[in-house]
Amino acid sequence: MFGRNAQILSTGRYIPAKRLDNAYFDQRFDKPVGQWLVDNVGIEARHVMADDEVTSDLVVHAARQALERAKVDPLELDLVIVATDTPDYLSPSTASVVQHKLGAVHAGVFDVNAACAGWVSALDIAARYVATDPEINRVLVCGGYGMTRFLDWDDKKTATLFADGAGAVVVGATRDVGYLGGKLEADGQFHDALGIYTGGTARPATLANVTEGGPPTVRFVRKFPSTFNSDRWPTLIEATLAKAEKKVEDVSLFIFTQLNARTIETVMDKLNVPMEKTNMVMDKWGYLGSACIPAAFDDAIVNEPLDDDALVVFCATGGGLSMGCTAWRWSNDPQRIPPTRRS
Repeated sequence: MFGRNAQILSTGRYIPAKRLDNAYFDQRFDKPVGQWLVDNVGIEARHVMADDEVTSDLVVHAARQALERAKVDPLELDLVIVATDTPDYLSPSTASVVQHKLGAVHAGVFDVNAACAGWVSALDIAARYVATDPEINRVLVCGGYGMTRFLDWDDKKTATLFADGAGAVVVGATRDVGYLGGKLEADGQFHDALGIYTGGTARPATLANVTEGGPPTVRFVRKFPSTFNSDRWPTLIEATLAKAEKKVEDVSLFIFTQLNARTIETVMDKLNVPMEKTNMVMDKWGYLGSACIPAAFDDAIVNEPLDDDALVVFCATGGGLSMGCTAWRWSNDPQRIPPTRRS
């Protein structure tokens, strides 16, 4: 609209120090759950935040790394978006806390809760802000996950999967081609299948509710199709690429929700794309929810930098079931539009 586009300028991540490998759960449950996790999910270990850390702390660590790499001062940020379903508080937004901790005093703030599809949704929102508003030139897009605070550690279905961490990118206004398009979908009939169902207006965290159902914890309540992602991701990716007049074979790197390695393998096979074109981190970091895609992307490009003009696709599913996909053209030296002038 204004001869401008959005570009990812940098990445960052933060993984807490405390590590729990599968042997911990073998001992806790007195069952060999570790090998099952490796074979069926791909998880070998996960990290848990310290007792004195909260979600905003994880996000700030990742954000500072991304800002430093982009050579962007927090004072230059016009917008801070935090994707999370494990916020510091129900209200206000965790983005407000992050803005304060970073000193990004000129930035507007809001949270995005699309569960584990939140970061992809937030990234798509950021791109559209930058592309259409000449006063939005630097946006911090973060995914923060502190799900271990909402675990029943005696529930082997959840305690063995979820972990904590954060990822972030700085999105900047550019004259180059960056953002190519995005698409959001959902299948709301499964809104009651997986989530944290105590604490909102449908089930307030009253003494009676907490006594009856326990404290707010993440729960698998009912099943949804086991092939949901492997069925839906290929068509979602193809529809997103079609907006940019691109094809699957044009993509250099696919980054998916990091919940199940077997699902990612199936999707890559359906797309007829070699596994070398994706990156998986759930083996070493566990499931990071809204932080898993930015963390996996950061891990990928730190280990093997992308070439200029590489096409990158992010594809996610979260509770709800919400889905998102977005496609970007990478640049190692984008032609940046200067930061917003402050009066």
